[in-house]
Amino acid sequence: SRLARLGSLATGVAGGMLAEGARQLAAGKRPKVSELVLTPANARRVAEQLAQLRGAAMKVGQLMSMDAGSLLPPELADILARLREDARTMPMSQVVQVLETHWGKGWEQGFERFSFTPCAAASIGQVHRARTRDGQELAIKLQYPGVRRSIDSDVDNVATLLRVSGLLPKALDLAPLLAEAKRQLHEEADYRREAENLHRFGGLLGDAQDFVLPRAVDALTRSDILAMSWVEGVAVESLAEPQAADQALRDRVASLLIGLLFRELFEFRLIQTDPNFANYRFDAASGRLVLLDFGATRPYAEPVVAAYRRLMAGTVRGDRAAMGEAAQAIGYFQEHIHAAQRDAVIDLFATACEPLRHPGAYDFGASDLPLRLRDTGLKLSMERDFWHTPPADALFLHRKLGGLYLLAARLRARVDVAALAAPWLG
Repeated sequence: SRLARLGSLATGVAGGMLAEGARQLAAGKRPKVSELVLTPANARRVAEQLAQLRGAAMKVGQLMSMDAGSLLPPELADILARLREDARTMPMSQVVQVLETHWGKGWEQGFERFSFTPCAAASIGQVHRARTRDGQELAIKLQYPGVRRSIDSDVDNVATLLRVSGLLPKALDLAPLLAEAKRQLHEEADYRREAENLHRFGGLLGDAQDFVLPRAVDALTRSDILAMSWVEGVAVESLAEPQAADQALRDRVASLLIGLLFRELFEFRLIQTDPNFANYRFDAASGRLVLLDFGATRPYAEPVVAAYRRLMAGTVRGDRAAMGEAAQAIGYFQEHIHAAQRDAVIDLFATACEPLRHPGAYDFGASDLPLRLRDTGLKLSMERDFWHTPPADALFLHRKLGGLYLLAARLRARVDVAALAAPWLG
């Protein structure tokens, strides 16, 4: 049925293209295919249907990002971004069905209170607040039924939609991206694995007074249910409001998150790769940052970590030879890359590491760095004789870094990135 919905979508888009093409021809214009595909009406059609596949759509979209520059045209990227907000929740009857399937009938006897109205919803599940008979306040994440079974076909369907759109570089090899999207989604759909990630990160950050994580409740966790301690906090981007936080607090929050990424990469070699702002909250009572959602957690091998250390250190020194060698080791260059294209990639890295080279606090609020990264990345990706698929490790790390840059810009934060990175780049 999901494939049939995409079939009807293709028919609707084609009809919209014919109508728009006829309109433009009548007006004496020679229409471009990209303009015909992404008319407002077609954009609405695509968004409506991708909402049914939002986990797969978001993962494929995430994997097609490089730094803050995207392989996708802005219109299509906007559609994927809108899916984050288009969280369609389960009705109460379905919530009860999921709970009875995994906890058995009579599950409610263990709870003093269970809210059937979700307090959060995302691409593959939604979160409910509950209190046990012994007074524990819990967050219960429930997976949408059928998600795990539909992952592979949904990713393939999204890829088909992107291919037939004609909007992607013809040289782009989607196969590695699709395989990685499927692998990641299957991992994120295993809530027992996420509970293990919570335990692991909790241990790694046990000595950090600035962060707090939910505690997984193993006795109630199943493959489709993740039970965690409830942690209070407000959305971190709400600190951008003038009355919510002063400059010092905004600077501290952004500094903590960027510093944590350096720790994840160089010390833990384990990175929570999803930069969604909703994964960060702030507890004003304790002054701690709340870290949520460890489904998209990825280990990094020592050779990759060492190559990134050389890449960043080379960028700080302005050593383009060292940067090129490190980028080669990470896997950014195909065998027969032109010298000009190699230089363009190194230039992109230099731009991405601009805050690393800046002496003192870098003012993200006054910088157009995310826009420059997006424009440079998009221009590079459109060189059809150049592009090949970077390794997934690189895609996820750069996506995380780009997300933190955007959050720092939203908070108008000033961060001494060079000082945060210095201990690791020695």
